[in-house]
Amino acid sequence: MKIAVDAMGGDHGPAVVVEGAVAAVREFGASVILVGDRQAVDVEIQRLGAQSLGLEVRHASEVVGMAESPSLALRRKRDSSLRIAAELVRDGKAAAFISAGNTGAAMAISMFVIGVLRGIDRPAIAAVLPSLRGFTVLIDAGANVTPKPWHLFQFAIMGHVYARDILGLERPRVGLLSVGEEEGNCDVIVTDGFTGNVALKISESLAEMVGSMIKEELTRDLRSKVGAALAVPAFTRFRKRVDYTEMGGAPLLGIDGAAIICHGASPVKAIKNAVRVAAEWAKAGLNEHIKAALEAEIARGGREGGRE
Repeated sequence: MKIAVDAMGGDHGPAVVVEGAVAAVREFGASVILVGDRQAVDVEIQRLGAQSLGLEVRHASEVVGMAESPSLALRRKRDSSLRIAAELVRDGKAAAFISAGNTGAAMAISMFVIGVLRGIDRPAIAAVLPSLRGFTVLIDAGANVTPKPWHLFQFAIMGHVYARDILGLERPRVGLLSVGEEEGNCDVIVTDGFTGNVALKISESLAEMVGSMIKEELTRDLRSKVGAALAVPAFTRFRKRVDYTEMGGAPLLGIDGAAIICHGASPVKAIKNAVRVAAEWAKAGLNEHIKAALEAEIARGGREGGRE
């Protein structure tokens, strides 16, 4: 089971992405295809002493920039590392691909190169956030700004299956992010892409701010430093719980394949874990379960995709 990695994507390029992929091979036994400029990728492989790991390299002569128009990237850059990674999935040569590059381009290329699942109108980005139960899925986190009601219905199905099959949550509870007070706790939060992306960014900023404030207070005076020394194991566990790199990136659910979209500034650990999660997704048969769940809900409700 091979995972195609866009080696040129992200703010740091091959230096970080290749190292993350190499770490996934060494720690998880992953099988990786690195897609990008062969010379640049080979330099990083040699730097890491990874020549003996059996890494496959696919040359790509073009790179999709972080600020490029997704439609232009789709039409004009047919030899980009992002597109070739998606084509490897489409052609069955890779089970999934990951990219820390242009999110809009990754979604556009996934939709038109790989295609979408039967019964799904629009793929959605599912951000995995820490919660008291472990993790909560926020869907959509940026792909669809003005979804219709039946799109939200599809997001709920996809998020529920992902939370169950990949996060291991038994009978995940689904809720709709809305105004007013919500009843009960949710494992899957369904919303539109604009609201979801704002919520995601606020959550990331809040986690970083809380961590910094705790560190500041614990180093303020001698008594605080002594207390902090005693609580080091607890703070280490806390940092791990709120660390987004533990999940690697956000899955793009609804495509007829598997793709993990990583943050542009992803460090080595995030790339490594993205490869792991992508392999788990493919191994779990997630897409077949999404299709089965969608068909069951449609049959139960008597309306196709929630359309009235």
